[in-house]
Amino acid sequence: MGLLLASLPWLWTTTAARGHLYGEADAPAADVVIVLGTAVAADRRQPGDRLAGRLETAAALVKSGRARVVLVSGDGGGTSGDEPAAMTAHLAERLGVDPRRVVADPFGLDTYDTCARARDVYGVERALIVTQSYHLSRAVTLCRHLGLDVDGVTARCAGCGRALLVGKGVRDYFASGKAAWDAVRGRPPAVRSPVNSGVADALTG
Repeated sequence: MGLLLASLPWLWTTTAARGHLYGEADAPAADVVIVLGTAVAADRRQPGDRLAGRLETAAALVKSGRARVVLVSGDGGGTSGDEPAAMTAHLAERLGVDPRRVVADPFGLDTYDTCARARDVYGVERALIVTQSYHLSRAVTLCRHLGLDVDGVTARCAGCGRALLVGKGVRDYFASGKAAWDAVRGRPPAVRSPVNSGVADALTG
């Protein structure tokens, strides 16, 4: 019984996301694709391998016409470096995405904050969200709980061996407890910001 109770948050994030998870090739269309931040490479300028995979997937969605604007959301003061700055530069300089179609949120400090700020600060109502498979259900569930019409797209993950995927899956199992607690108490994002028209401007520009 104890194990079942401990697993309830993970079961919630897993079951609530069903029907909203896609591969890159069969993703539906949305005006906006949200890319969740993660570690920057050792040079503090380039994205790490997992972050690069997320950006490659988002760029492919834009180039295929499934999305029009990329909202990169991460920690602008992260321990590994400025995640949104590295993401923006990589999309524009390496992946050929028009920089006018990229909007950066430097205060997406965790998945919950990214979803809440996409809704409240950037006015996003419908979006795709891109991250690796071990993280995708939690991201989709949190965003949908917060009222965003979101579908998840599994990011590429070059170099993601079995050991890494298992380890990240275990981490996400435990992270689902915090996700459920944040959702239940309606936690506000860590950083409050005024409304930002960046996404709307990028869509109409």
